[in-house]
Amino acid sequence: MVSALALAFYLAKTTEAEEVFVPVLNIKRSELPLRGDNVFFLHKVNIPEAILIFRDEIDLHALHQAGQLTLILVDHHVLPKSDAALEEVVAEVLDHRPIEQKRCPSCHVSVELVGSCATLVTERILQGAPEILDRQTAALLHGTIILDCVNMDLKIGKATLKDSQYVEKLEALFPDLPERNDIFDSLQKAKFDISGLTTEQMLRKDQKTIYRQGIKMAISAIYMDLEAFLQRSGLLADLHAFCQAHNYDVLVTMTIFFNTHNEPVRQLAIFCPHLALRMTICEVLEHSLSPSLKLTPASSTHPNLQAYLQGNTQVSRKKLLPLLQEALSVYFDSTKTSSGQPETVVVSREQMDKEFDRANNSLIPGLSQDEEDPPLPPTPMNSLVDECPLDQGLPKLSAEAVFEKCNQISLSQSVTASLAKK
Repeated sequence: MVSALALAFYLAKTTEAEEVFVPVLNIKRSELPLRGDNVFFLHKVNIPEAILIFRDEIDLHALHQAGQLTLILVDHHVLPKSDAALEEVVAEVLDHRPIEQKRCPSCHVSVELVGSCATLVTERILQGAPEILDRQTAALLHGTIILDCVNMDLKIGKATLKDSQYVEKLEALFPDLPERNDIFDSLQKAKFDISGLTTEQMLRKDQKTIYRQGIKMAISAIYMDLEAFLQRSGLLADLHAFCQAHNYDVLVTMTIFFNTHNEPVRQLAIFCPHLALRMTICEVLEHSLSPSLKLTPASSTHPNLQAYLQGNTQVSRKKLLPLLQEALSVYFDSTKTSSGQPETVVVSREQMDKEFDRANNSLIPGLSQDEEDPPLPPTPMNSLVDECPLDQGLPKLSAEAVFEKCNQISLSQSVTASLAKK
């Protein structure tokens, strides 16, 4: 998202055409609190949330129909089906992962397999117009590259030579940028800060979904002790409301925290009002040998909920998913009346919400690059596009002017939107 902000800034400063460059945070405004690291970082670099432009605050399809839209896809290159009509106005792609989808010849595709897309934006700015770079934009790019590249840790191996080179160039241009360890550690801490979040927000913050023949299961990672989570006021009502609102039949939570020795502690809770289904899931998890979770039942006074202490902390949520798929297979094998094995699909919360709720929601990755099992607490999500460096002294594209949340963009102007990944 920082990449979209910074690229829009660069284009606004260097393009003479009468275009409006709009960085769009590709989530709803209501989703921002789920990204504590983003909120923290934006505040740290003095970017007010009020100036940010979210996907639910700008009608890209209306702009397209009016012939006033050009899209630049930043840090991703595949539009969801709901945006298929916008494909014809994608003029550029800037990404750092292998291309999965071919583009028409008129679309300029810039792809390089570096650790952070922010590195590619930094390169474009420093090669194209280094004089426009100010400290605020530099701080955004610098922090994002460090986060994406796990503090440039050679053992992790995410940082390429180019990533390292541009972090060093930013530090040389702005010697007062925060120390790498300081910004990385503070953002790591902010990612796990769930104070102030509702139960619903905690469950949505880091979630995956399994959907199988009419049964929809949510699997959420929650960064706190299970006992503390179960003691939350009104928890049972919140769990019921969450499942009802999103059509979930089963909710599995894996709580994760680090003890005083910086060792991960994992616990599980299975919430399911359907007794037979809940018992089947619990039995499969309890008796699994490959892998063995080494579950110990934990006390819970909540009906419809079974809690466990997980002795094998090496089993992450990613490794738990196949066991949950197996549990649904066992359940259907015991209840189906016709032959044939139902299909199981694992999708992200975003995909399921689009299918069931028609909502543009996003999935915040799990515990690390591998989604889980990090040697340290996970790398924070780089979600700053709703937060726009285009505030203090950046392009005079302030949000107020930035077209009063783009709802009042004049159709007499053409609009180029830098659309960040979700």
